[in-house]
Amino acid sequence: MNKTLVKYPFLTKDVEIYERENGHKIVLAHKEGDMVNVSSWVKTGSINEDDTNNGISHFLEHLMFKGTHAYKVGEFDRMLESKGAIVNAATWKDYTFYYVTLPKGIDNKDFDLALDLHADMMMDPIFPDEELGSPFDINDNTVTDKRERHVVIEEIRMRKDQSWTKVYNACNRNMYTNHPYKRDVIGTPEIISQVTRDEIDAYYRKFYTPENVTTIIVGDFNHDEVLKTVCDKFTFQNRISSPRVEHEIDKPTSQTKYVENKANVQTAYLMFGWLGPKASSLKESIALDIVSLIFGDGTSSRLQQNLIEKLPERIFNVISSEHYQFKDGNNFFIQANFNPDFKDRAIELVKMELKNLIDVKITEDELSKAKKRIKSRFAYSAETVSEIGETIGYYMTVCDDLKLIEDYLTYLDDITIEDLENTIKSYLSVDNAVISVLMPE
Repeated sequence: MNKTLVKYPFLTKDVEIYERENGHKIVLAHKEGDMVNVSSWVKTGSINEDDTNNGISHFLEHLMFKGTHAYKVGEFDRMLESKGAIVNAATWKDYTFYYVTLPKGIDNKDFDLALDLHADMMMDPIFPDEELGSPFDINDNTVTDKRERHVVIEEIRMRKDQSWTKVYNACNRNMYTNHPYKRDVIGTPEIISQVTRDEIDAYYRKFYTPENVTTIIVGDFNHDEVLKTVCDKFTFQNRISSPRVEHEIDKPTSQTKYVENKANVQTAYLMFGWLGPKASSLKESIALDIVSLIFGDGTSSRLQQNLIEKLPERIFNVISSEHYQFKDGNNFFIQANFNPDFKDRAIELVKMELKNLIDVKITEDELSKAKKRIKSRFAYSAETVSEIGETIGYYMTVCDDLKLIEDYLTYLDDITIEDLENTIKSYLSVDNAVISVLMPE
């Protein structure tokens, strides 16, 4: 195994990264206390899907908890939750991850149990037909099955009824031409109703391979013993590594793209969206985080002050900005809920605020406050084993490099107002924006 040490800010010992011959990575991080976090991050999500299997990553996440050859369905949750564990998983565009957080227990027995059960779930899921549910015609309203296929379909339907989801999905789809990021991670009822057990098993075996998995342990434990245990239990039997797919990265739209939809809503929704740098472009990513804080995060932000607090008319109910970070390119959004009688005025006001990000120069005070907030968030992310595990998983999976975290605070301190202006000019031109609006029917 190759071993790498990373100086993780705010931790008392270096983080250890081990890469096995098969490509499986194991990360061991020391955090004093009785709590421990065990997680495995898989480099697959909607980035590995197409129009025929969109949503399979998320569906598989649900089915991973439906038993193994060693443990029946429900035993995993019951055994760990009886020890005070938090057990969960999540699927996003670049990854799927599974985690357990719990007290170690007397003589580390509960920690040992969590490691054993987690490894068993990751290596030997059986996807039983009785838990999956049979494929069916989505238009057949007589089907009343309550198994997992139907649970996921109901989740999709509930999510797609949400106004913010409607405006986001329309914006996201139109920001991309070919890249898989254009699809909704949760998938479609049509696909989930028809996908077979064999297709799910094939997808699992294709992407849950050693070079795609990073297993992270955070807590106070014997590193040599835990390393041996993880190596022994993560066997990846009969798993053949598949070639890494490199997706062509879409270019931003060259002129403003406007999309309007209607729904059964009382107020109107607005989203501006842009394509940004890769998450691994650390300095640019931090700069966009700072811009997002100054522009639209919190009561002191420019959007809140200028378009809600100081605006004579009551046009906006809510307005903010957000920066999502992805392996193949970040997204920057402005999102607002507004009075539908003022649609054109609302759009023009947002465009004016965008222009003012350059014309009304960012002040040293705005920059200083934003840096302090980011430093506080960064420090907080090293407070708990769960936060540390998630941060490590993000850097290992989305950025492919935990070493970046060593330079994070240095990059943050070095960013200037000129850097922010260059970032705004590079990525946040209104000409490169997709504008999605949802209006009442």
